[in-house]
Amino acid sequence: MDNINWLSMILSTITPLVIGLTYFHKKVFGKALSDSIDTSDKKLNKFILVIVSLILSFFLSFFLLNFNNDGINQEGDFDTFGHGVWHGVFIAITVVSPVVIITETFGLKRWKNMLIIICYWIITLALMGGLLDAMNHWENVIVS
Repeated sequence: MDNINWLSMILSTITPLVIGLTYFHKKVFGKALSDSIDTSDKKLNKFILVIVSLILSFFLSFFLLNFNNDGINQEGDFDTFGHGVWHGVFIAITVVSPVVIITETFGLKRWKNMLIIICYWIITLALMGGLLDAMNHWENVIVS
């Protein structure tokens, strides 16, 4: 991809953090998740958590940007928010879900945990993919 829309990269990079703050809030799914795992002895440095999350989210955004735009006939009609959402959901279901299930199963976690985390990633990657695909092809979106 020659011309990257850096605003789309910034928005996509902060999406997991924004969605996570909302999704894992104690009034949404945070209480259900923390009730099903032992978090009593865990002390997280929130500053480090945010920095690491943003760095890894940037890598994820860069991957999604290239995944959305590589391949034959990937320009034109396919450069839409919906197409990017499809790519995000596809990655969440075929890559992230198996990784979460394998990791959580070995960690003897409950299915409830896995489903909460998988749904978070489906929503997050769908929005990230949609933002990246649409914002890097404004000319195609506006003309359509």
